Amino acid sequence: MAEQRVSRWYFGGLASSGAACCTHPLDLLKVHLQTQQEVKMRMMGMAMHVIRNDGVLALYNGLSASLCRQMTYSLTRFGIYETARNHLGQGRQGPPPFYQKVLLAAAGGFTGGFVGTPADMVNVRMQNDMKQPPAQRRNYSHALDGMYRVLREEGLKKLFSGASAASCRGALVTVGQLSCYDQAKQLVLATGLLSDNVFTHFLSSFIAGGCATFLCQPLDVLKTRLMNSHGEYRGITHCAMETAKLGPLAFYKGFVPAAVRLVPQTVLTFLFLEQLRKYFGIKVTT
Repeated sequence: MAEQRVSRWYFGGLASSGAACCTHPLDLLKVHLQTQQEVKMRMMGMAMHVIRNDGVLALYNGLSASLCRQMTYSLTRFGIYETARNHLGQGRQGPPPFYQKVLLAAAGGFTGGFVGTPADMVNVRMQNDMKQPPAQRRNYSHALDGMYRVLREEGLKKLFSGASAASCRGALVTVGQLSCYDQAKQLVLATGLLSDNVFTHFLSSFIAGGCATFLCQPLDVLKTRLMNSHGEYRGITHCAMETAKLGPLAFYKGFVPAAVRLVPQTVLTFLFLEQLRKYFGIKVTT
């Protein structure tokens, strides 16, 4: 009987937090590009604009909210997916079929998207705050301060503004990341050309990051606009209609920085996750 290690339920949140620390500046630039009313700057131009006006550390505005988001959103979706997948794998030969992985990832991502909405909204606001006129800036001290002030000043409903878009986006990105990563890794190992090593993890996660970006970008744009709004949208449908007036490519505004952020984040997340699993995972026999 062979022995292997499986992830603990919270490893996904820890791995995603580590990746977020590395990719946060790219996430901030993506939010800035998506909230432009007109395409005025590209990624490098926006980066130089932020650094010139607010300093290098401004690229890490909202990091506390980003980490809070990962420890709610990603911890939930990874926890549901990994736990359910391991349960399905008990007593059977080989991994679950791909369609089951997709369904598990969609369920975990949808739940995680809803749970992580408050932190996600505060994350978007903190990242975008420097673009606002001084009188309109919210000036949240940190993630918990932001969530408390939204709850006190705008109510519980506003705290979950954009939850439908965030949940749907969470389902799509989790299908792209988790189920596609597992399937890509399974197919790569089945060739017999590579072993279960860091290069295999890198290749599989790179494929998964590309799939996730392609699936979730339109909803990501709508989610960002809803969370950063001052009440001008009545819901996701109205937001989609107003965004459509800017042209079909408006749904893919910031696609390149989204891919530049999401692909490295996916790669780093799974590299961290595999190392956590290798050294601290639960031993099981198969």
